[in-house]
This record gives sequence, structure tokens and C-alpha cells, in this order.
Amino acid sequence: MKLIHPSYFPNILTFSYIMHHDICLEVEDNYQKQTFRNRTYICNDRGKHILSIPIIHVGSTNGRQKYKDVTIDNSYPWQRQHWRTLETAYRTSPFFEFYEDEIKPLYTETFEGLLDFNLKTIETIFECLQIEMPQLKTEKFEVTPVNQEDYRFLISAKLKPQLDFEPYVQVFSDRNGFIPNLSILDLLFNVGPNTVDYLNHEFIISTNG
Repeated sequence: MKLIHPSYFPNILTFSYIMHHDICLEVEDNYQKQTFRNRTYICNDRGKHILSIPIIHVGSTNGRQKYKDVTIDNSYPWQRQHWRTLETAYRTSPFFEFYEDEIKPLYTETFEGLLDFNLKTIETIFECLQIEMPQLKTEKFEVTPVNQEDYRFLISAKLKPQLDFEPYVQVFSDRNGFIPNLSILDLLFNVGPNTVDYLNHEFIISTNG
């Protein structure tokens, strides 16, 4: 059993772990900056591009904030911006229109909680791939998990895994080359149903990474 943070449309490495293993989703931790909790990376005509969800920050006098209590700042039209960016980046990809009806509601419906939204992005990908999503979630926070392998480090945006990702054709491969380990959306829009086959190559990373 591996312990993993839910993130915003997880990167390919994280999603492969979710697919291949019995996992428990960490939902009782504190929110931290510089993580994939509120960001994901896609590829556009200029290369690697960040999509970042604005959140409402609490003052330091209120102490640490639980991830599950973090509220999205919907005063900023981030959903419209993210969707337009995805359309611009992937409209010409082979499978954008195939999955558009499943993905677009995430950018038209209003979500208040960041964790709830992230869980919905993961659930949506599982639905697109017609695979059952893991449902087990933590009930308390453990610094050192007793019954799970700790893979919560995958949430760090500073993690630079040296992995052998098999190249697949990306929309802007001709100008950017292959960019590995982007959001699962990049894989989905570019290879479609073959996403499952691609993820059947399990990526191994050291927990010291």
C-alpha cells in the first residue's frame, strides 16, 4: 500500500503509481507551497507551461492550514484561462475532441475546495480510461506512516526524477522535442485509449529521490 497525495491532473509518474499499486490518498496533511497541489504542467507551442490554481491564503497567525481546508480563489477567472490554454495547446491533438466533453465541466462548474477539485480531476481521468479509481483515504496524518509506503514526496514540484520515459508524439514535438512527465492530460490528449498501454510501463523511482 502506497501513500500518495492527490494533485491537480497528476503528472505521468504519479498517475502511473496510482494505476499500478494499491494506494491510499493522503487527505489529512497540511498544505504546502511549491507542490503539485495547485499546479500542473502541460506543453504548448513555447514548451513546458504551468497551469496554477489560485488559492485563498490564510494569515500566518492562523497557523498551518489543512490541505482539505484550502479554498480556491474564484474571484480570478482561472478556470476560463486554464481551459483556453488547454484548447490552444491541444485542440489539434488526436484525442482532444474525444475527451473534451468529460474534461470541460471541470472548467465550467464552480469548485470551492482545492482538494475536492483535485480528486475530481483524478476521478475524471479514471472515467476516461474506464478504470475504477482508488477510494481509500487517510483518516489521520502520520509523519511516518505505519502501514503504508510513503510516496508523498511525489507531490513536490522540486522533484526532478531521472527516469526513462518512452517518447510519444506531442503536438509541438517538431519545435520542442519530447518533454517528459507532463500532466496526465498531455498523454491522454496525444495517445488517447493507448494511455493505459503507455502507463503499463511502470516507472521506478527511489524514495530517496
